[in-house]
Amino acid sequence: MPVAAARSISVTAAEHKRLKEGAIPVNHTYGRSGALAYLAAYDVHRAIVFGRTEPRTGIDPFMNLVTQVMSQEPYASASRVFWVVDNGSSHRGQKAADRLTAAFPNAVMVRTPVHASWLNQVEIYFSAVQRKVVTPNDFTDLA
Repeated sequence: MPVAAARSISVTAAEHKRLKEGAIPVNHTYGRSGALAYLAAYDVHRAIVFGRTEPRTGIDPFMNLVTQVMSQEPYASASRVFWVVDNGSSHRGQKAADRLTAAFPNAVMVRTPVHASWLNQVEIYFSAVQRKVVTPNDFTDLA
């Protein structure tokens, strides 16, 4: 059962100042209101996206995403769940694979080749979210 896990999108709240009602935002005139990391996993066979926001990226947020998925059926009782990941720092190297297997013995980490993250199916989802939802980032807060 393959699950594609991915990098995160940084969602930055930036309220753009408008010169007049309906005018195009001026990029250098805005106020920042914080940022969140959006992480997601995509069940390739069932076409289900699992997403979560975290205050930052890293090992713990990635493992929180894995726990969110692996604690549910059918993943909890599957004989093997393949986690397809890129070479991001939170899941790079043998330590990351060992950490995943130690937490979930049925989880197997599979990495895409360097510079080939486009092979990861969840990247298509992130591309659509980035283009259609996050950009332009014209909202006042992260709530």
